Order: sequence, then structure tokens, then C-alpha cells
Amino acid sequence: MSLYILPKERLPGFVDNLRAGFRVVGPVRTETGFAFDTIHSADELALDYPTTILPPKKYLLPQRETLFTFHTGTSEQGARQIDVQPAFEDVQPTVILGVHTCDMHGIMLYDKVFTEGYRDEHYIARREQTYIVGIECLRPCDEASFCKDMGTLTAPPVYDLHMTAVDGMYLIDTGTEKGERLLLSNVEVHLATTEDIRRLSQTLSAKWPHFRHRLKMTKDQIPSLMTINYGSNIWDTLGERCLACGSCTNVCPTCFCFDVQDEMDLNMSEGQRSRIWDSCQLHEFALVAGGHNFRGSKASRVRHRMMRKGKYIQQVHSLTGCTGCGRCQRACLVDITIPGTLNALYDEMQIDLNPATGA
Repeated sequence: MSLYILPKERLPGFVDNLRAGFRVVGPVRTETGFAFDTIHSADELALDYPTTILPPKKYLLPQRETLFTFHTGTSEQGARQIDVQPAFEDVQPTVILGVHTCDMHGIMLYDKVFTEGYRDEHYIARREQTYIVGIECLRPCDEASFCKDMGTLTAPPVYDLHMTAVDGMYLIDTGTEKGERLLLSNVEVHLATTEDIRRLSQTLSAKWPHFRHRLKMTKDQIPSLMTINYGSNIWDTLGERCLACGSCTNVCPTCFCFDVQDEMDLNMSEGQRSRIWDSCQLHEFALVAGGHNFRGSKASRVRHRMMRKGKYIQQVHSLTGCTGCGRCQRACLVDITIPGTLNALYDEMQIDLNPATGA
């Protein structure tokens, strides 16, 4: 792929041209912060945003979607019948502008979860019609961010285009052929020169000192730390504070748990099956037949979430379960944070966490 130069004054024209053929979404300012929303004018786009309330995952995995519809009836022989038809919404070709690197790591995890093994055709249909246009983070979002600790401060290979602001221009890296076609067919750009590439390298090198480490261990040590501290009393302490509201999982770019609900029409012969976002922090999440709840305490649910972020997802998918975006810290009403929890576990168990030793 190639590296192109887009003068900043041409960005509005690029956005307006995209709007002619795509649904364009990006970070916009709201009364409570920033959020990914449909762009109706290039003036609404805020590429210098710190972070958004929700990650862009809502455009790939909607909060609620119908999976299939069903109709029950009786055959001529009197036997009960059910007709099931998959339901695929009309997917709009969508360009998501201004995606931070941490959120791209979340999308990379989703791509693996929903396309390997049991393929999720609803996700795949939406993903194939989505263009990811990233923006390089040159400053931390705020004190809640710890992307440097989690290794998500560089863009993973899921973007179609990736923009880095350098002086009065954007240097745009084309990650895919369809991304390059999107760029070249909607705005006038020119190839980067050797001097442009040198300036890009300087900009990327200069950003690292602005990001600080918040963890007392490396990300490679976290799975061992979680294993060793499975029985820690810290979980009980956190469980006493937790409100079990689910805010942390709702704003997380790597949470993908959902509930499945069947809804009957008033005629009691037709209906639909839908999936909606769910949270492992809610009491009903682990409630099964017979009234048994295999994670009935808040302590066990907090531990489960932390284990998924720090160990389980990495074990299954070989990708980080936490991107260090800090959204859960901003959303939590009782100040339960992933860095705070991991550092407390580390302080409690001062032992060798080097994976090579087997500890």
C-alpha cells in the first residue's frame, strides 16, 4: 500500500464527497462529551476528540438486531409447523472516520470472534460494507487511558485508511485496496515524498513520551497474575463496592456478550428472535433453569470480567481483552478500574510473573 498527502483544507471536501455514496459516521461533540454519530456536514466532524462515550462497535454489533423471524401454523394433516426465515437488514455501506488505535484493536478482536469457528453472518455482512478510517493518537485521551501498557497505541492491520496529522496536512496510509480506491475516487491527493515520510517518522517517535505507564507489570505478565490471584480477597472488596449496573461492559470495545430473546406478536403465531447487548455484571446474566446462579455474587462477577479482560480472551483468541481505552473507568460510579485492580493484585502477590518460568 501507499502513503498519500491530504492537505487539511481538503478534508471537508473529502467528507462531503463520501457522504454522496456512503453513510459517514465519526466523532461529534454532544452535550455530554463526544460520540460516534452520523455526519451530516463536515463541520460536525471532530477528529481532535479525546475519546467517545461508546466505541464504534455499535455499527458492527448493534445494541439490538433481529436474527430471524418465525411463523407457526398447522399443516393439512394437522401437524404443527414452524417456518423460520433469517432476517438481514439492508446494510448501508458505511465509512467510520476517526477511529482511535485502541478501538481498532477492539475491532480486530471482533473480526476474529465473529468470523472464526461459528461464523456470524450478520456481523460479516455488516463488516464487509464498512470502511475503517483511523486517526493516529498523538496525545493521551486523559488520565484514564492506559493504551501504552496494553500495546494498543499503534494501529493494527484492520484499517482501510489511517490518518496522521502532521503540521497542515494528513499523511494517509492505505491499508487495503478498497481503502485506496475510496481515497483516490473522492479527493485529490499526492504521494508522500521522502521528506514527508521523514516528518511522519519524527511525529510518531515524538508521541511516545506523552503517554505514561499506569501498570506495575507488563501486559504479558497479566494472565499469570490473574491465575495466581483467582482466590484473592480483593474480589470480595470490589464486590462490596460494585453496583452491578453493567456500565463498564456497555462502553467496552471488546465486550461482545449478548442475550437472545424471542418475541411473539399478538396473534401468537408470528414472532422474531433478537439479540441485544448484555452484561456479565448483571445478576440475571448467569441465572439458569431451576433458579441456580453460577455467578450469584457481585464479587464473582467482577472477577469474571477482570479474568476475561486479562486472561480468558487472550488465551482463546491470542489478542488482548482490554485495549486500555479507559472507558470503563470513566463510566464506573464507584471507581473500580482495571489498572487499580491489577496493581492491587500485583502488590498483594510479589512473586515471579515471568511466563518463561512457568509461574
